[in-house]
Amino acid sequence: MSFVIRPSRQDDLEHLYEMAKLTGGGFTNLPADRDALTGKLERSARAFANTGDELVDETFLLVLENTETGAVRGTCQLMTQVGQQWPFYSYRLNTLTQYSQELDRTVRAEMLHLVTDLEGCSEVGGLFLHPNERAGGLGLLLARSRYLFIAMHRQRFAERVLAELRGIIDDRGGSPFWDGVAGRFFGMTFQEADYFNAINGNQFIADLMPKYPVYVAMLDDDAREVIGLPHPTGRAAMRMLEKEGLRFEGYVDIFDGGPTMLARTDDVVSVADATPRTLDKAQLDGGERALLATGTLTDFRCCYGTRNVDGERLEIGAECAKTLRVGEGDTVWSVPR
Repeated sequence: MSFVIRPSRQDDLEHLYEMAKLTGGGFTNLPADRDALTGKLERSARAFANTGDELVDETFLLVLENTETGAVRGTCQLMTQVGQQWPFYSYRLNTLTQYSQELDRTVRAEMLHLVTDLEGCSEVGGLFLHPNERAGGLGLLLARSRYLFIAMHRQRFAERVLAELRGIIDDRGGSPFWDGVAGRFFGMTFQEADYFNAINGNQFIADLMPKYPVYVAMLDDDAREVIGLPHPTGRAAMRMLEKEGLRFEGYVDIFDGGPTMLARTDDVVSVADATPRTLDKAQLDGGERALLATGTLTDFRCCYGTRNVDGERLEIGAECAKTLRVGEGDTVWSVPR
């Protein structure tokens, strides 16, 4: 069975909608709403159709396709410049240290500050793999295909890249962090606020959220204990991000308190290591396991395969060449698996 990452198309709507219903909430980039998903597909189509090299606010939506059945079994997204259409809010976790000479006591208080520090960054997000396909490294293929796409279209992306991980969601679909912080001011459940944000954007946060810092010690235990923690299903994703060089720097999601990971784009391992080479042969038997990609924008394709590198020349397996639709003389980008 073979899988390929390719650009989304309008006829992917129903596949995406069926996957969106499986996310379990807290997944703003993949809302279970056909109109919202149609808008995402249209915006992605405009991004792929833009052949310029300028950095503008765009969203690229990629899908994982089973090449034997044509079924879409996963998806991921790249946002080139966040915070342009509406502010990109985060909470920044900082420590305030105070000293009393009379008591001879130092007190350190953790505080959450509402900030827009990350505006202008690129974002990798929206990664979802169908539960029936969570084997064989397909999640890793989805995740790392985005970095190959960035390397192949580097001028379209910012100097820093971020990834937001979903925070802790309880059994009833609620968020302890939302209930302990923002939910006190909005009169909305987490599910209601998350859905509204996915469909309409987060301007309502700017309108209603208090701008003063929140003292962590004043939150209830349930809210305090989940700050900066990923959802259990996102722990593997966090480890993958760390292997790519992204780090948690104290920024958390304003809805569920999940961690935001950051790195300089050029320091991301799969961006730095991705190299283009001319395909010499497509008959390799054996070789090093790798991720391989080819094409520009609408022709982008990425899959697992094997490679043998000899200077600027490259050999890959015949099945991989068929999946990528490449032949001798074509340019193929790759990184070790």
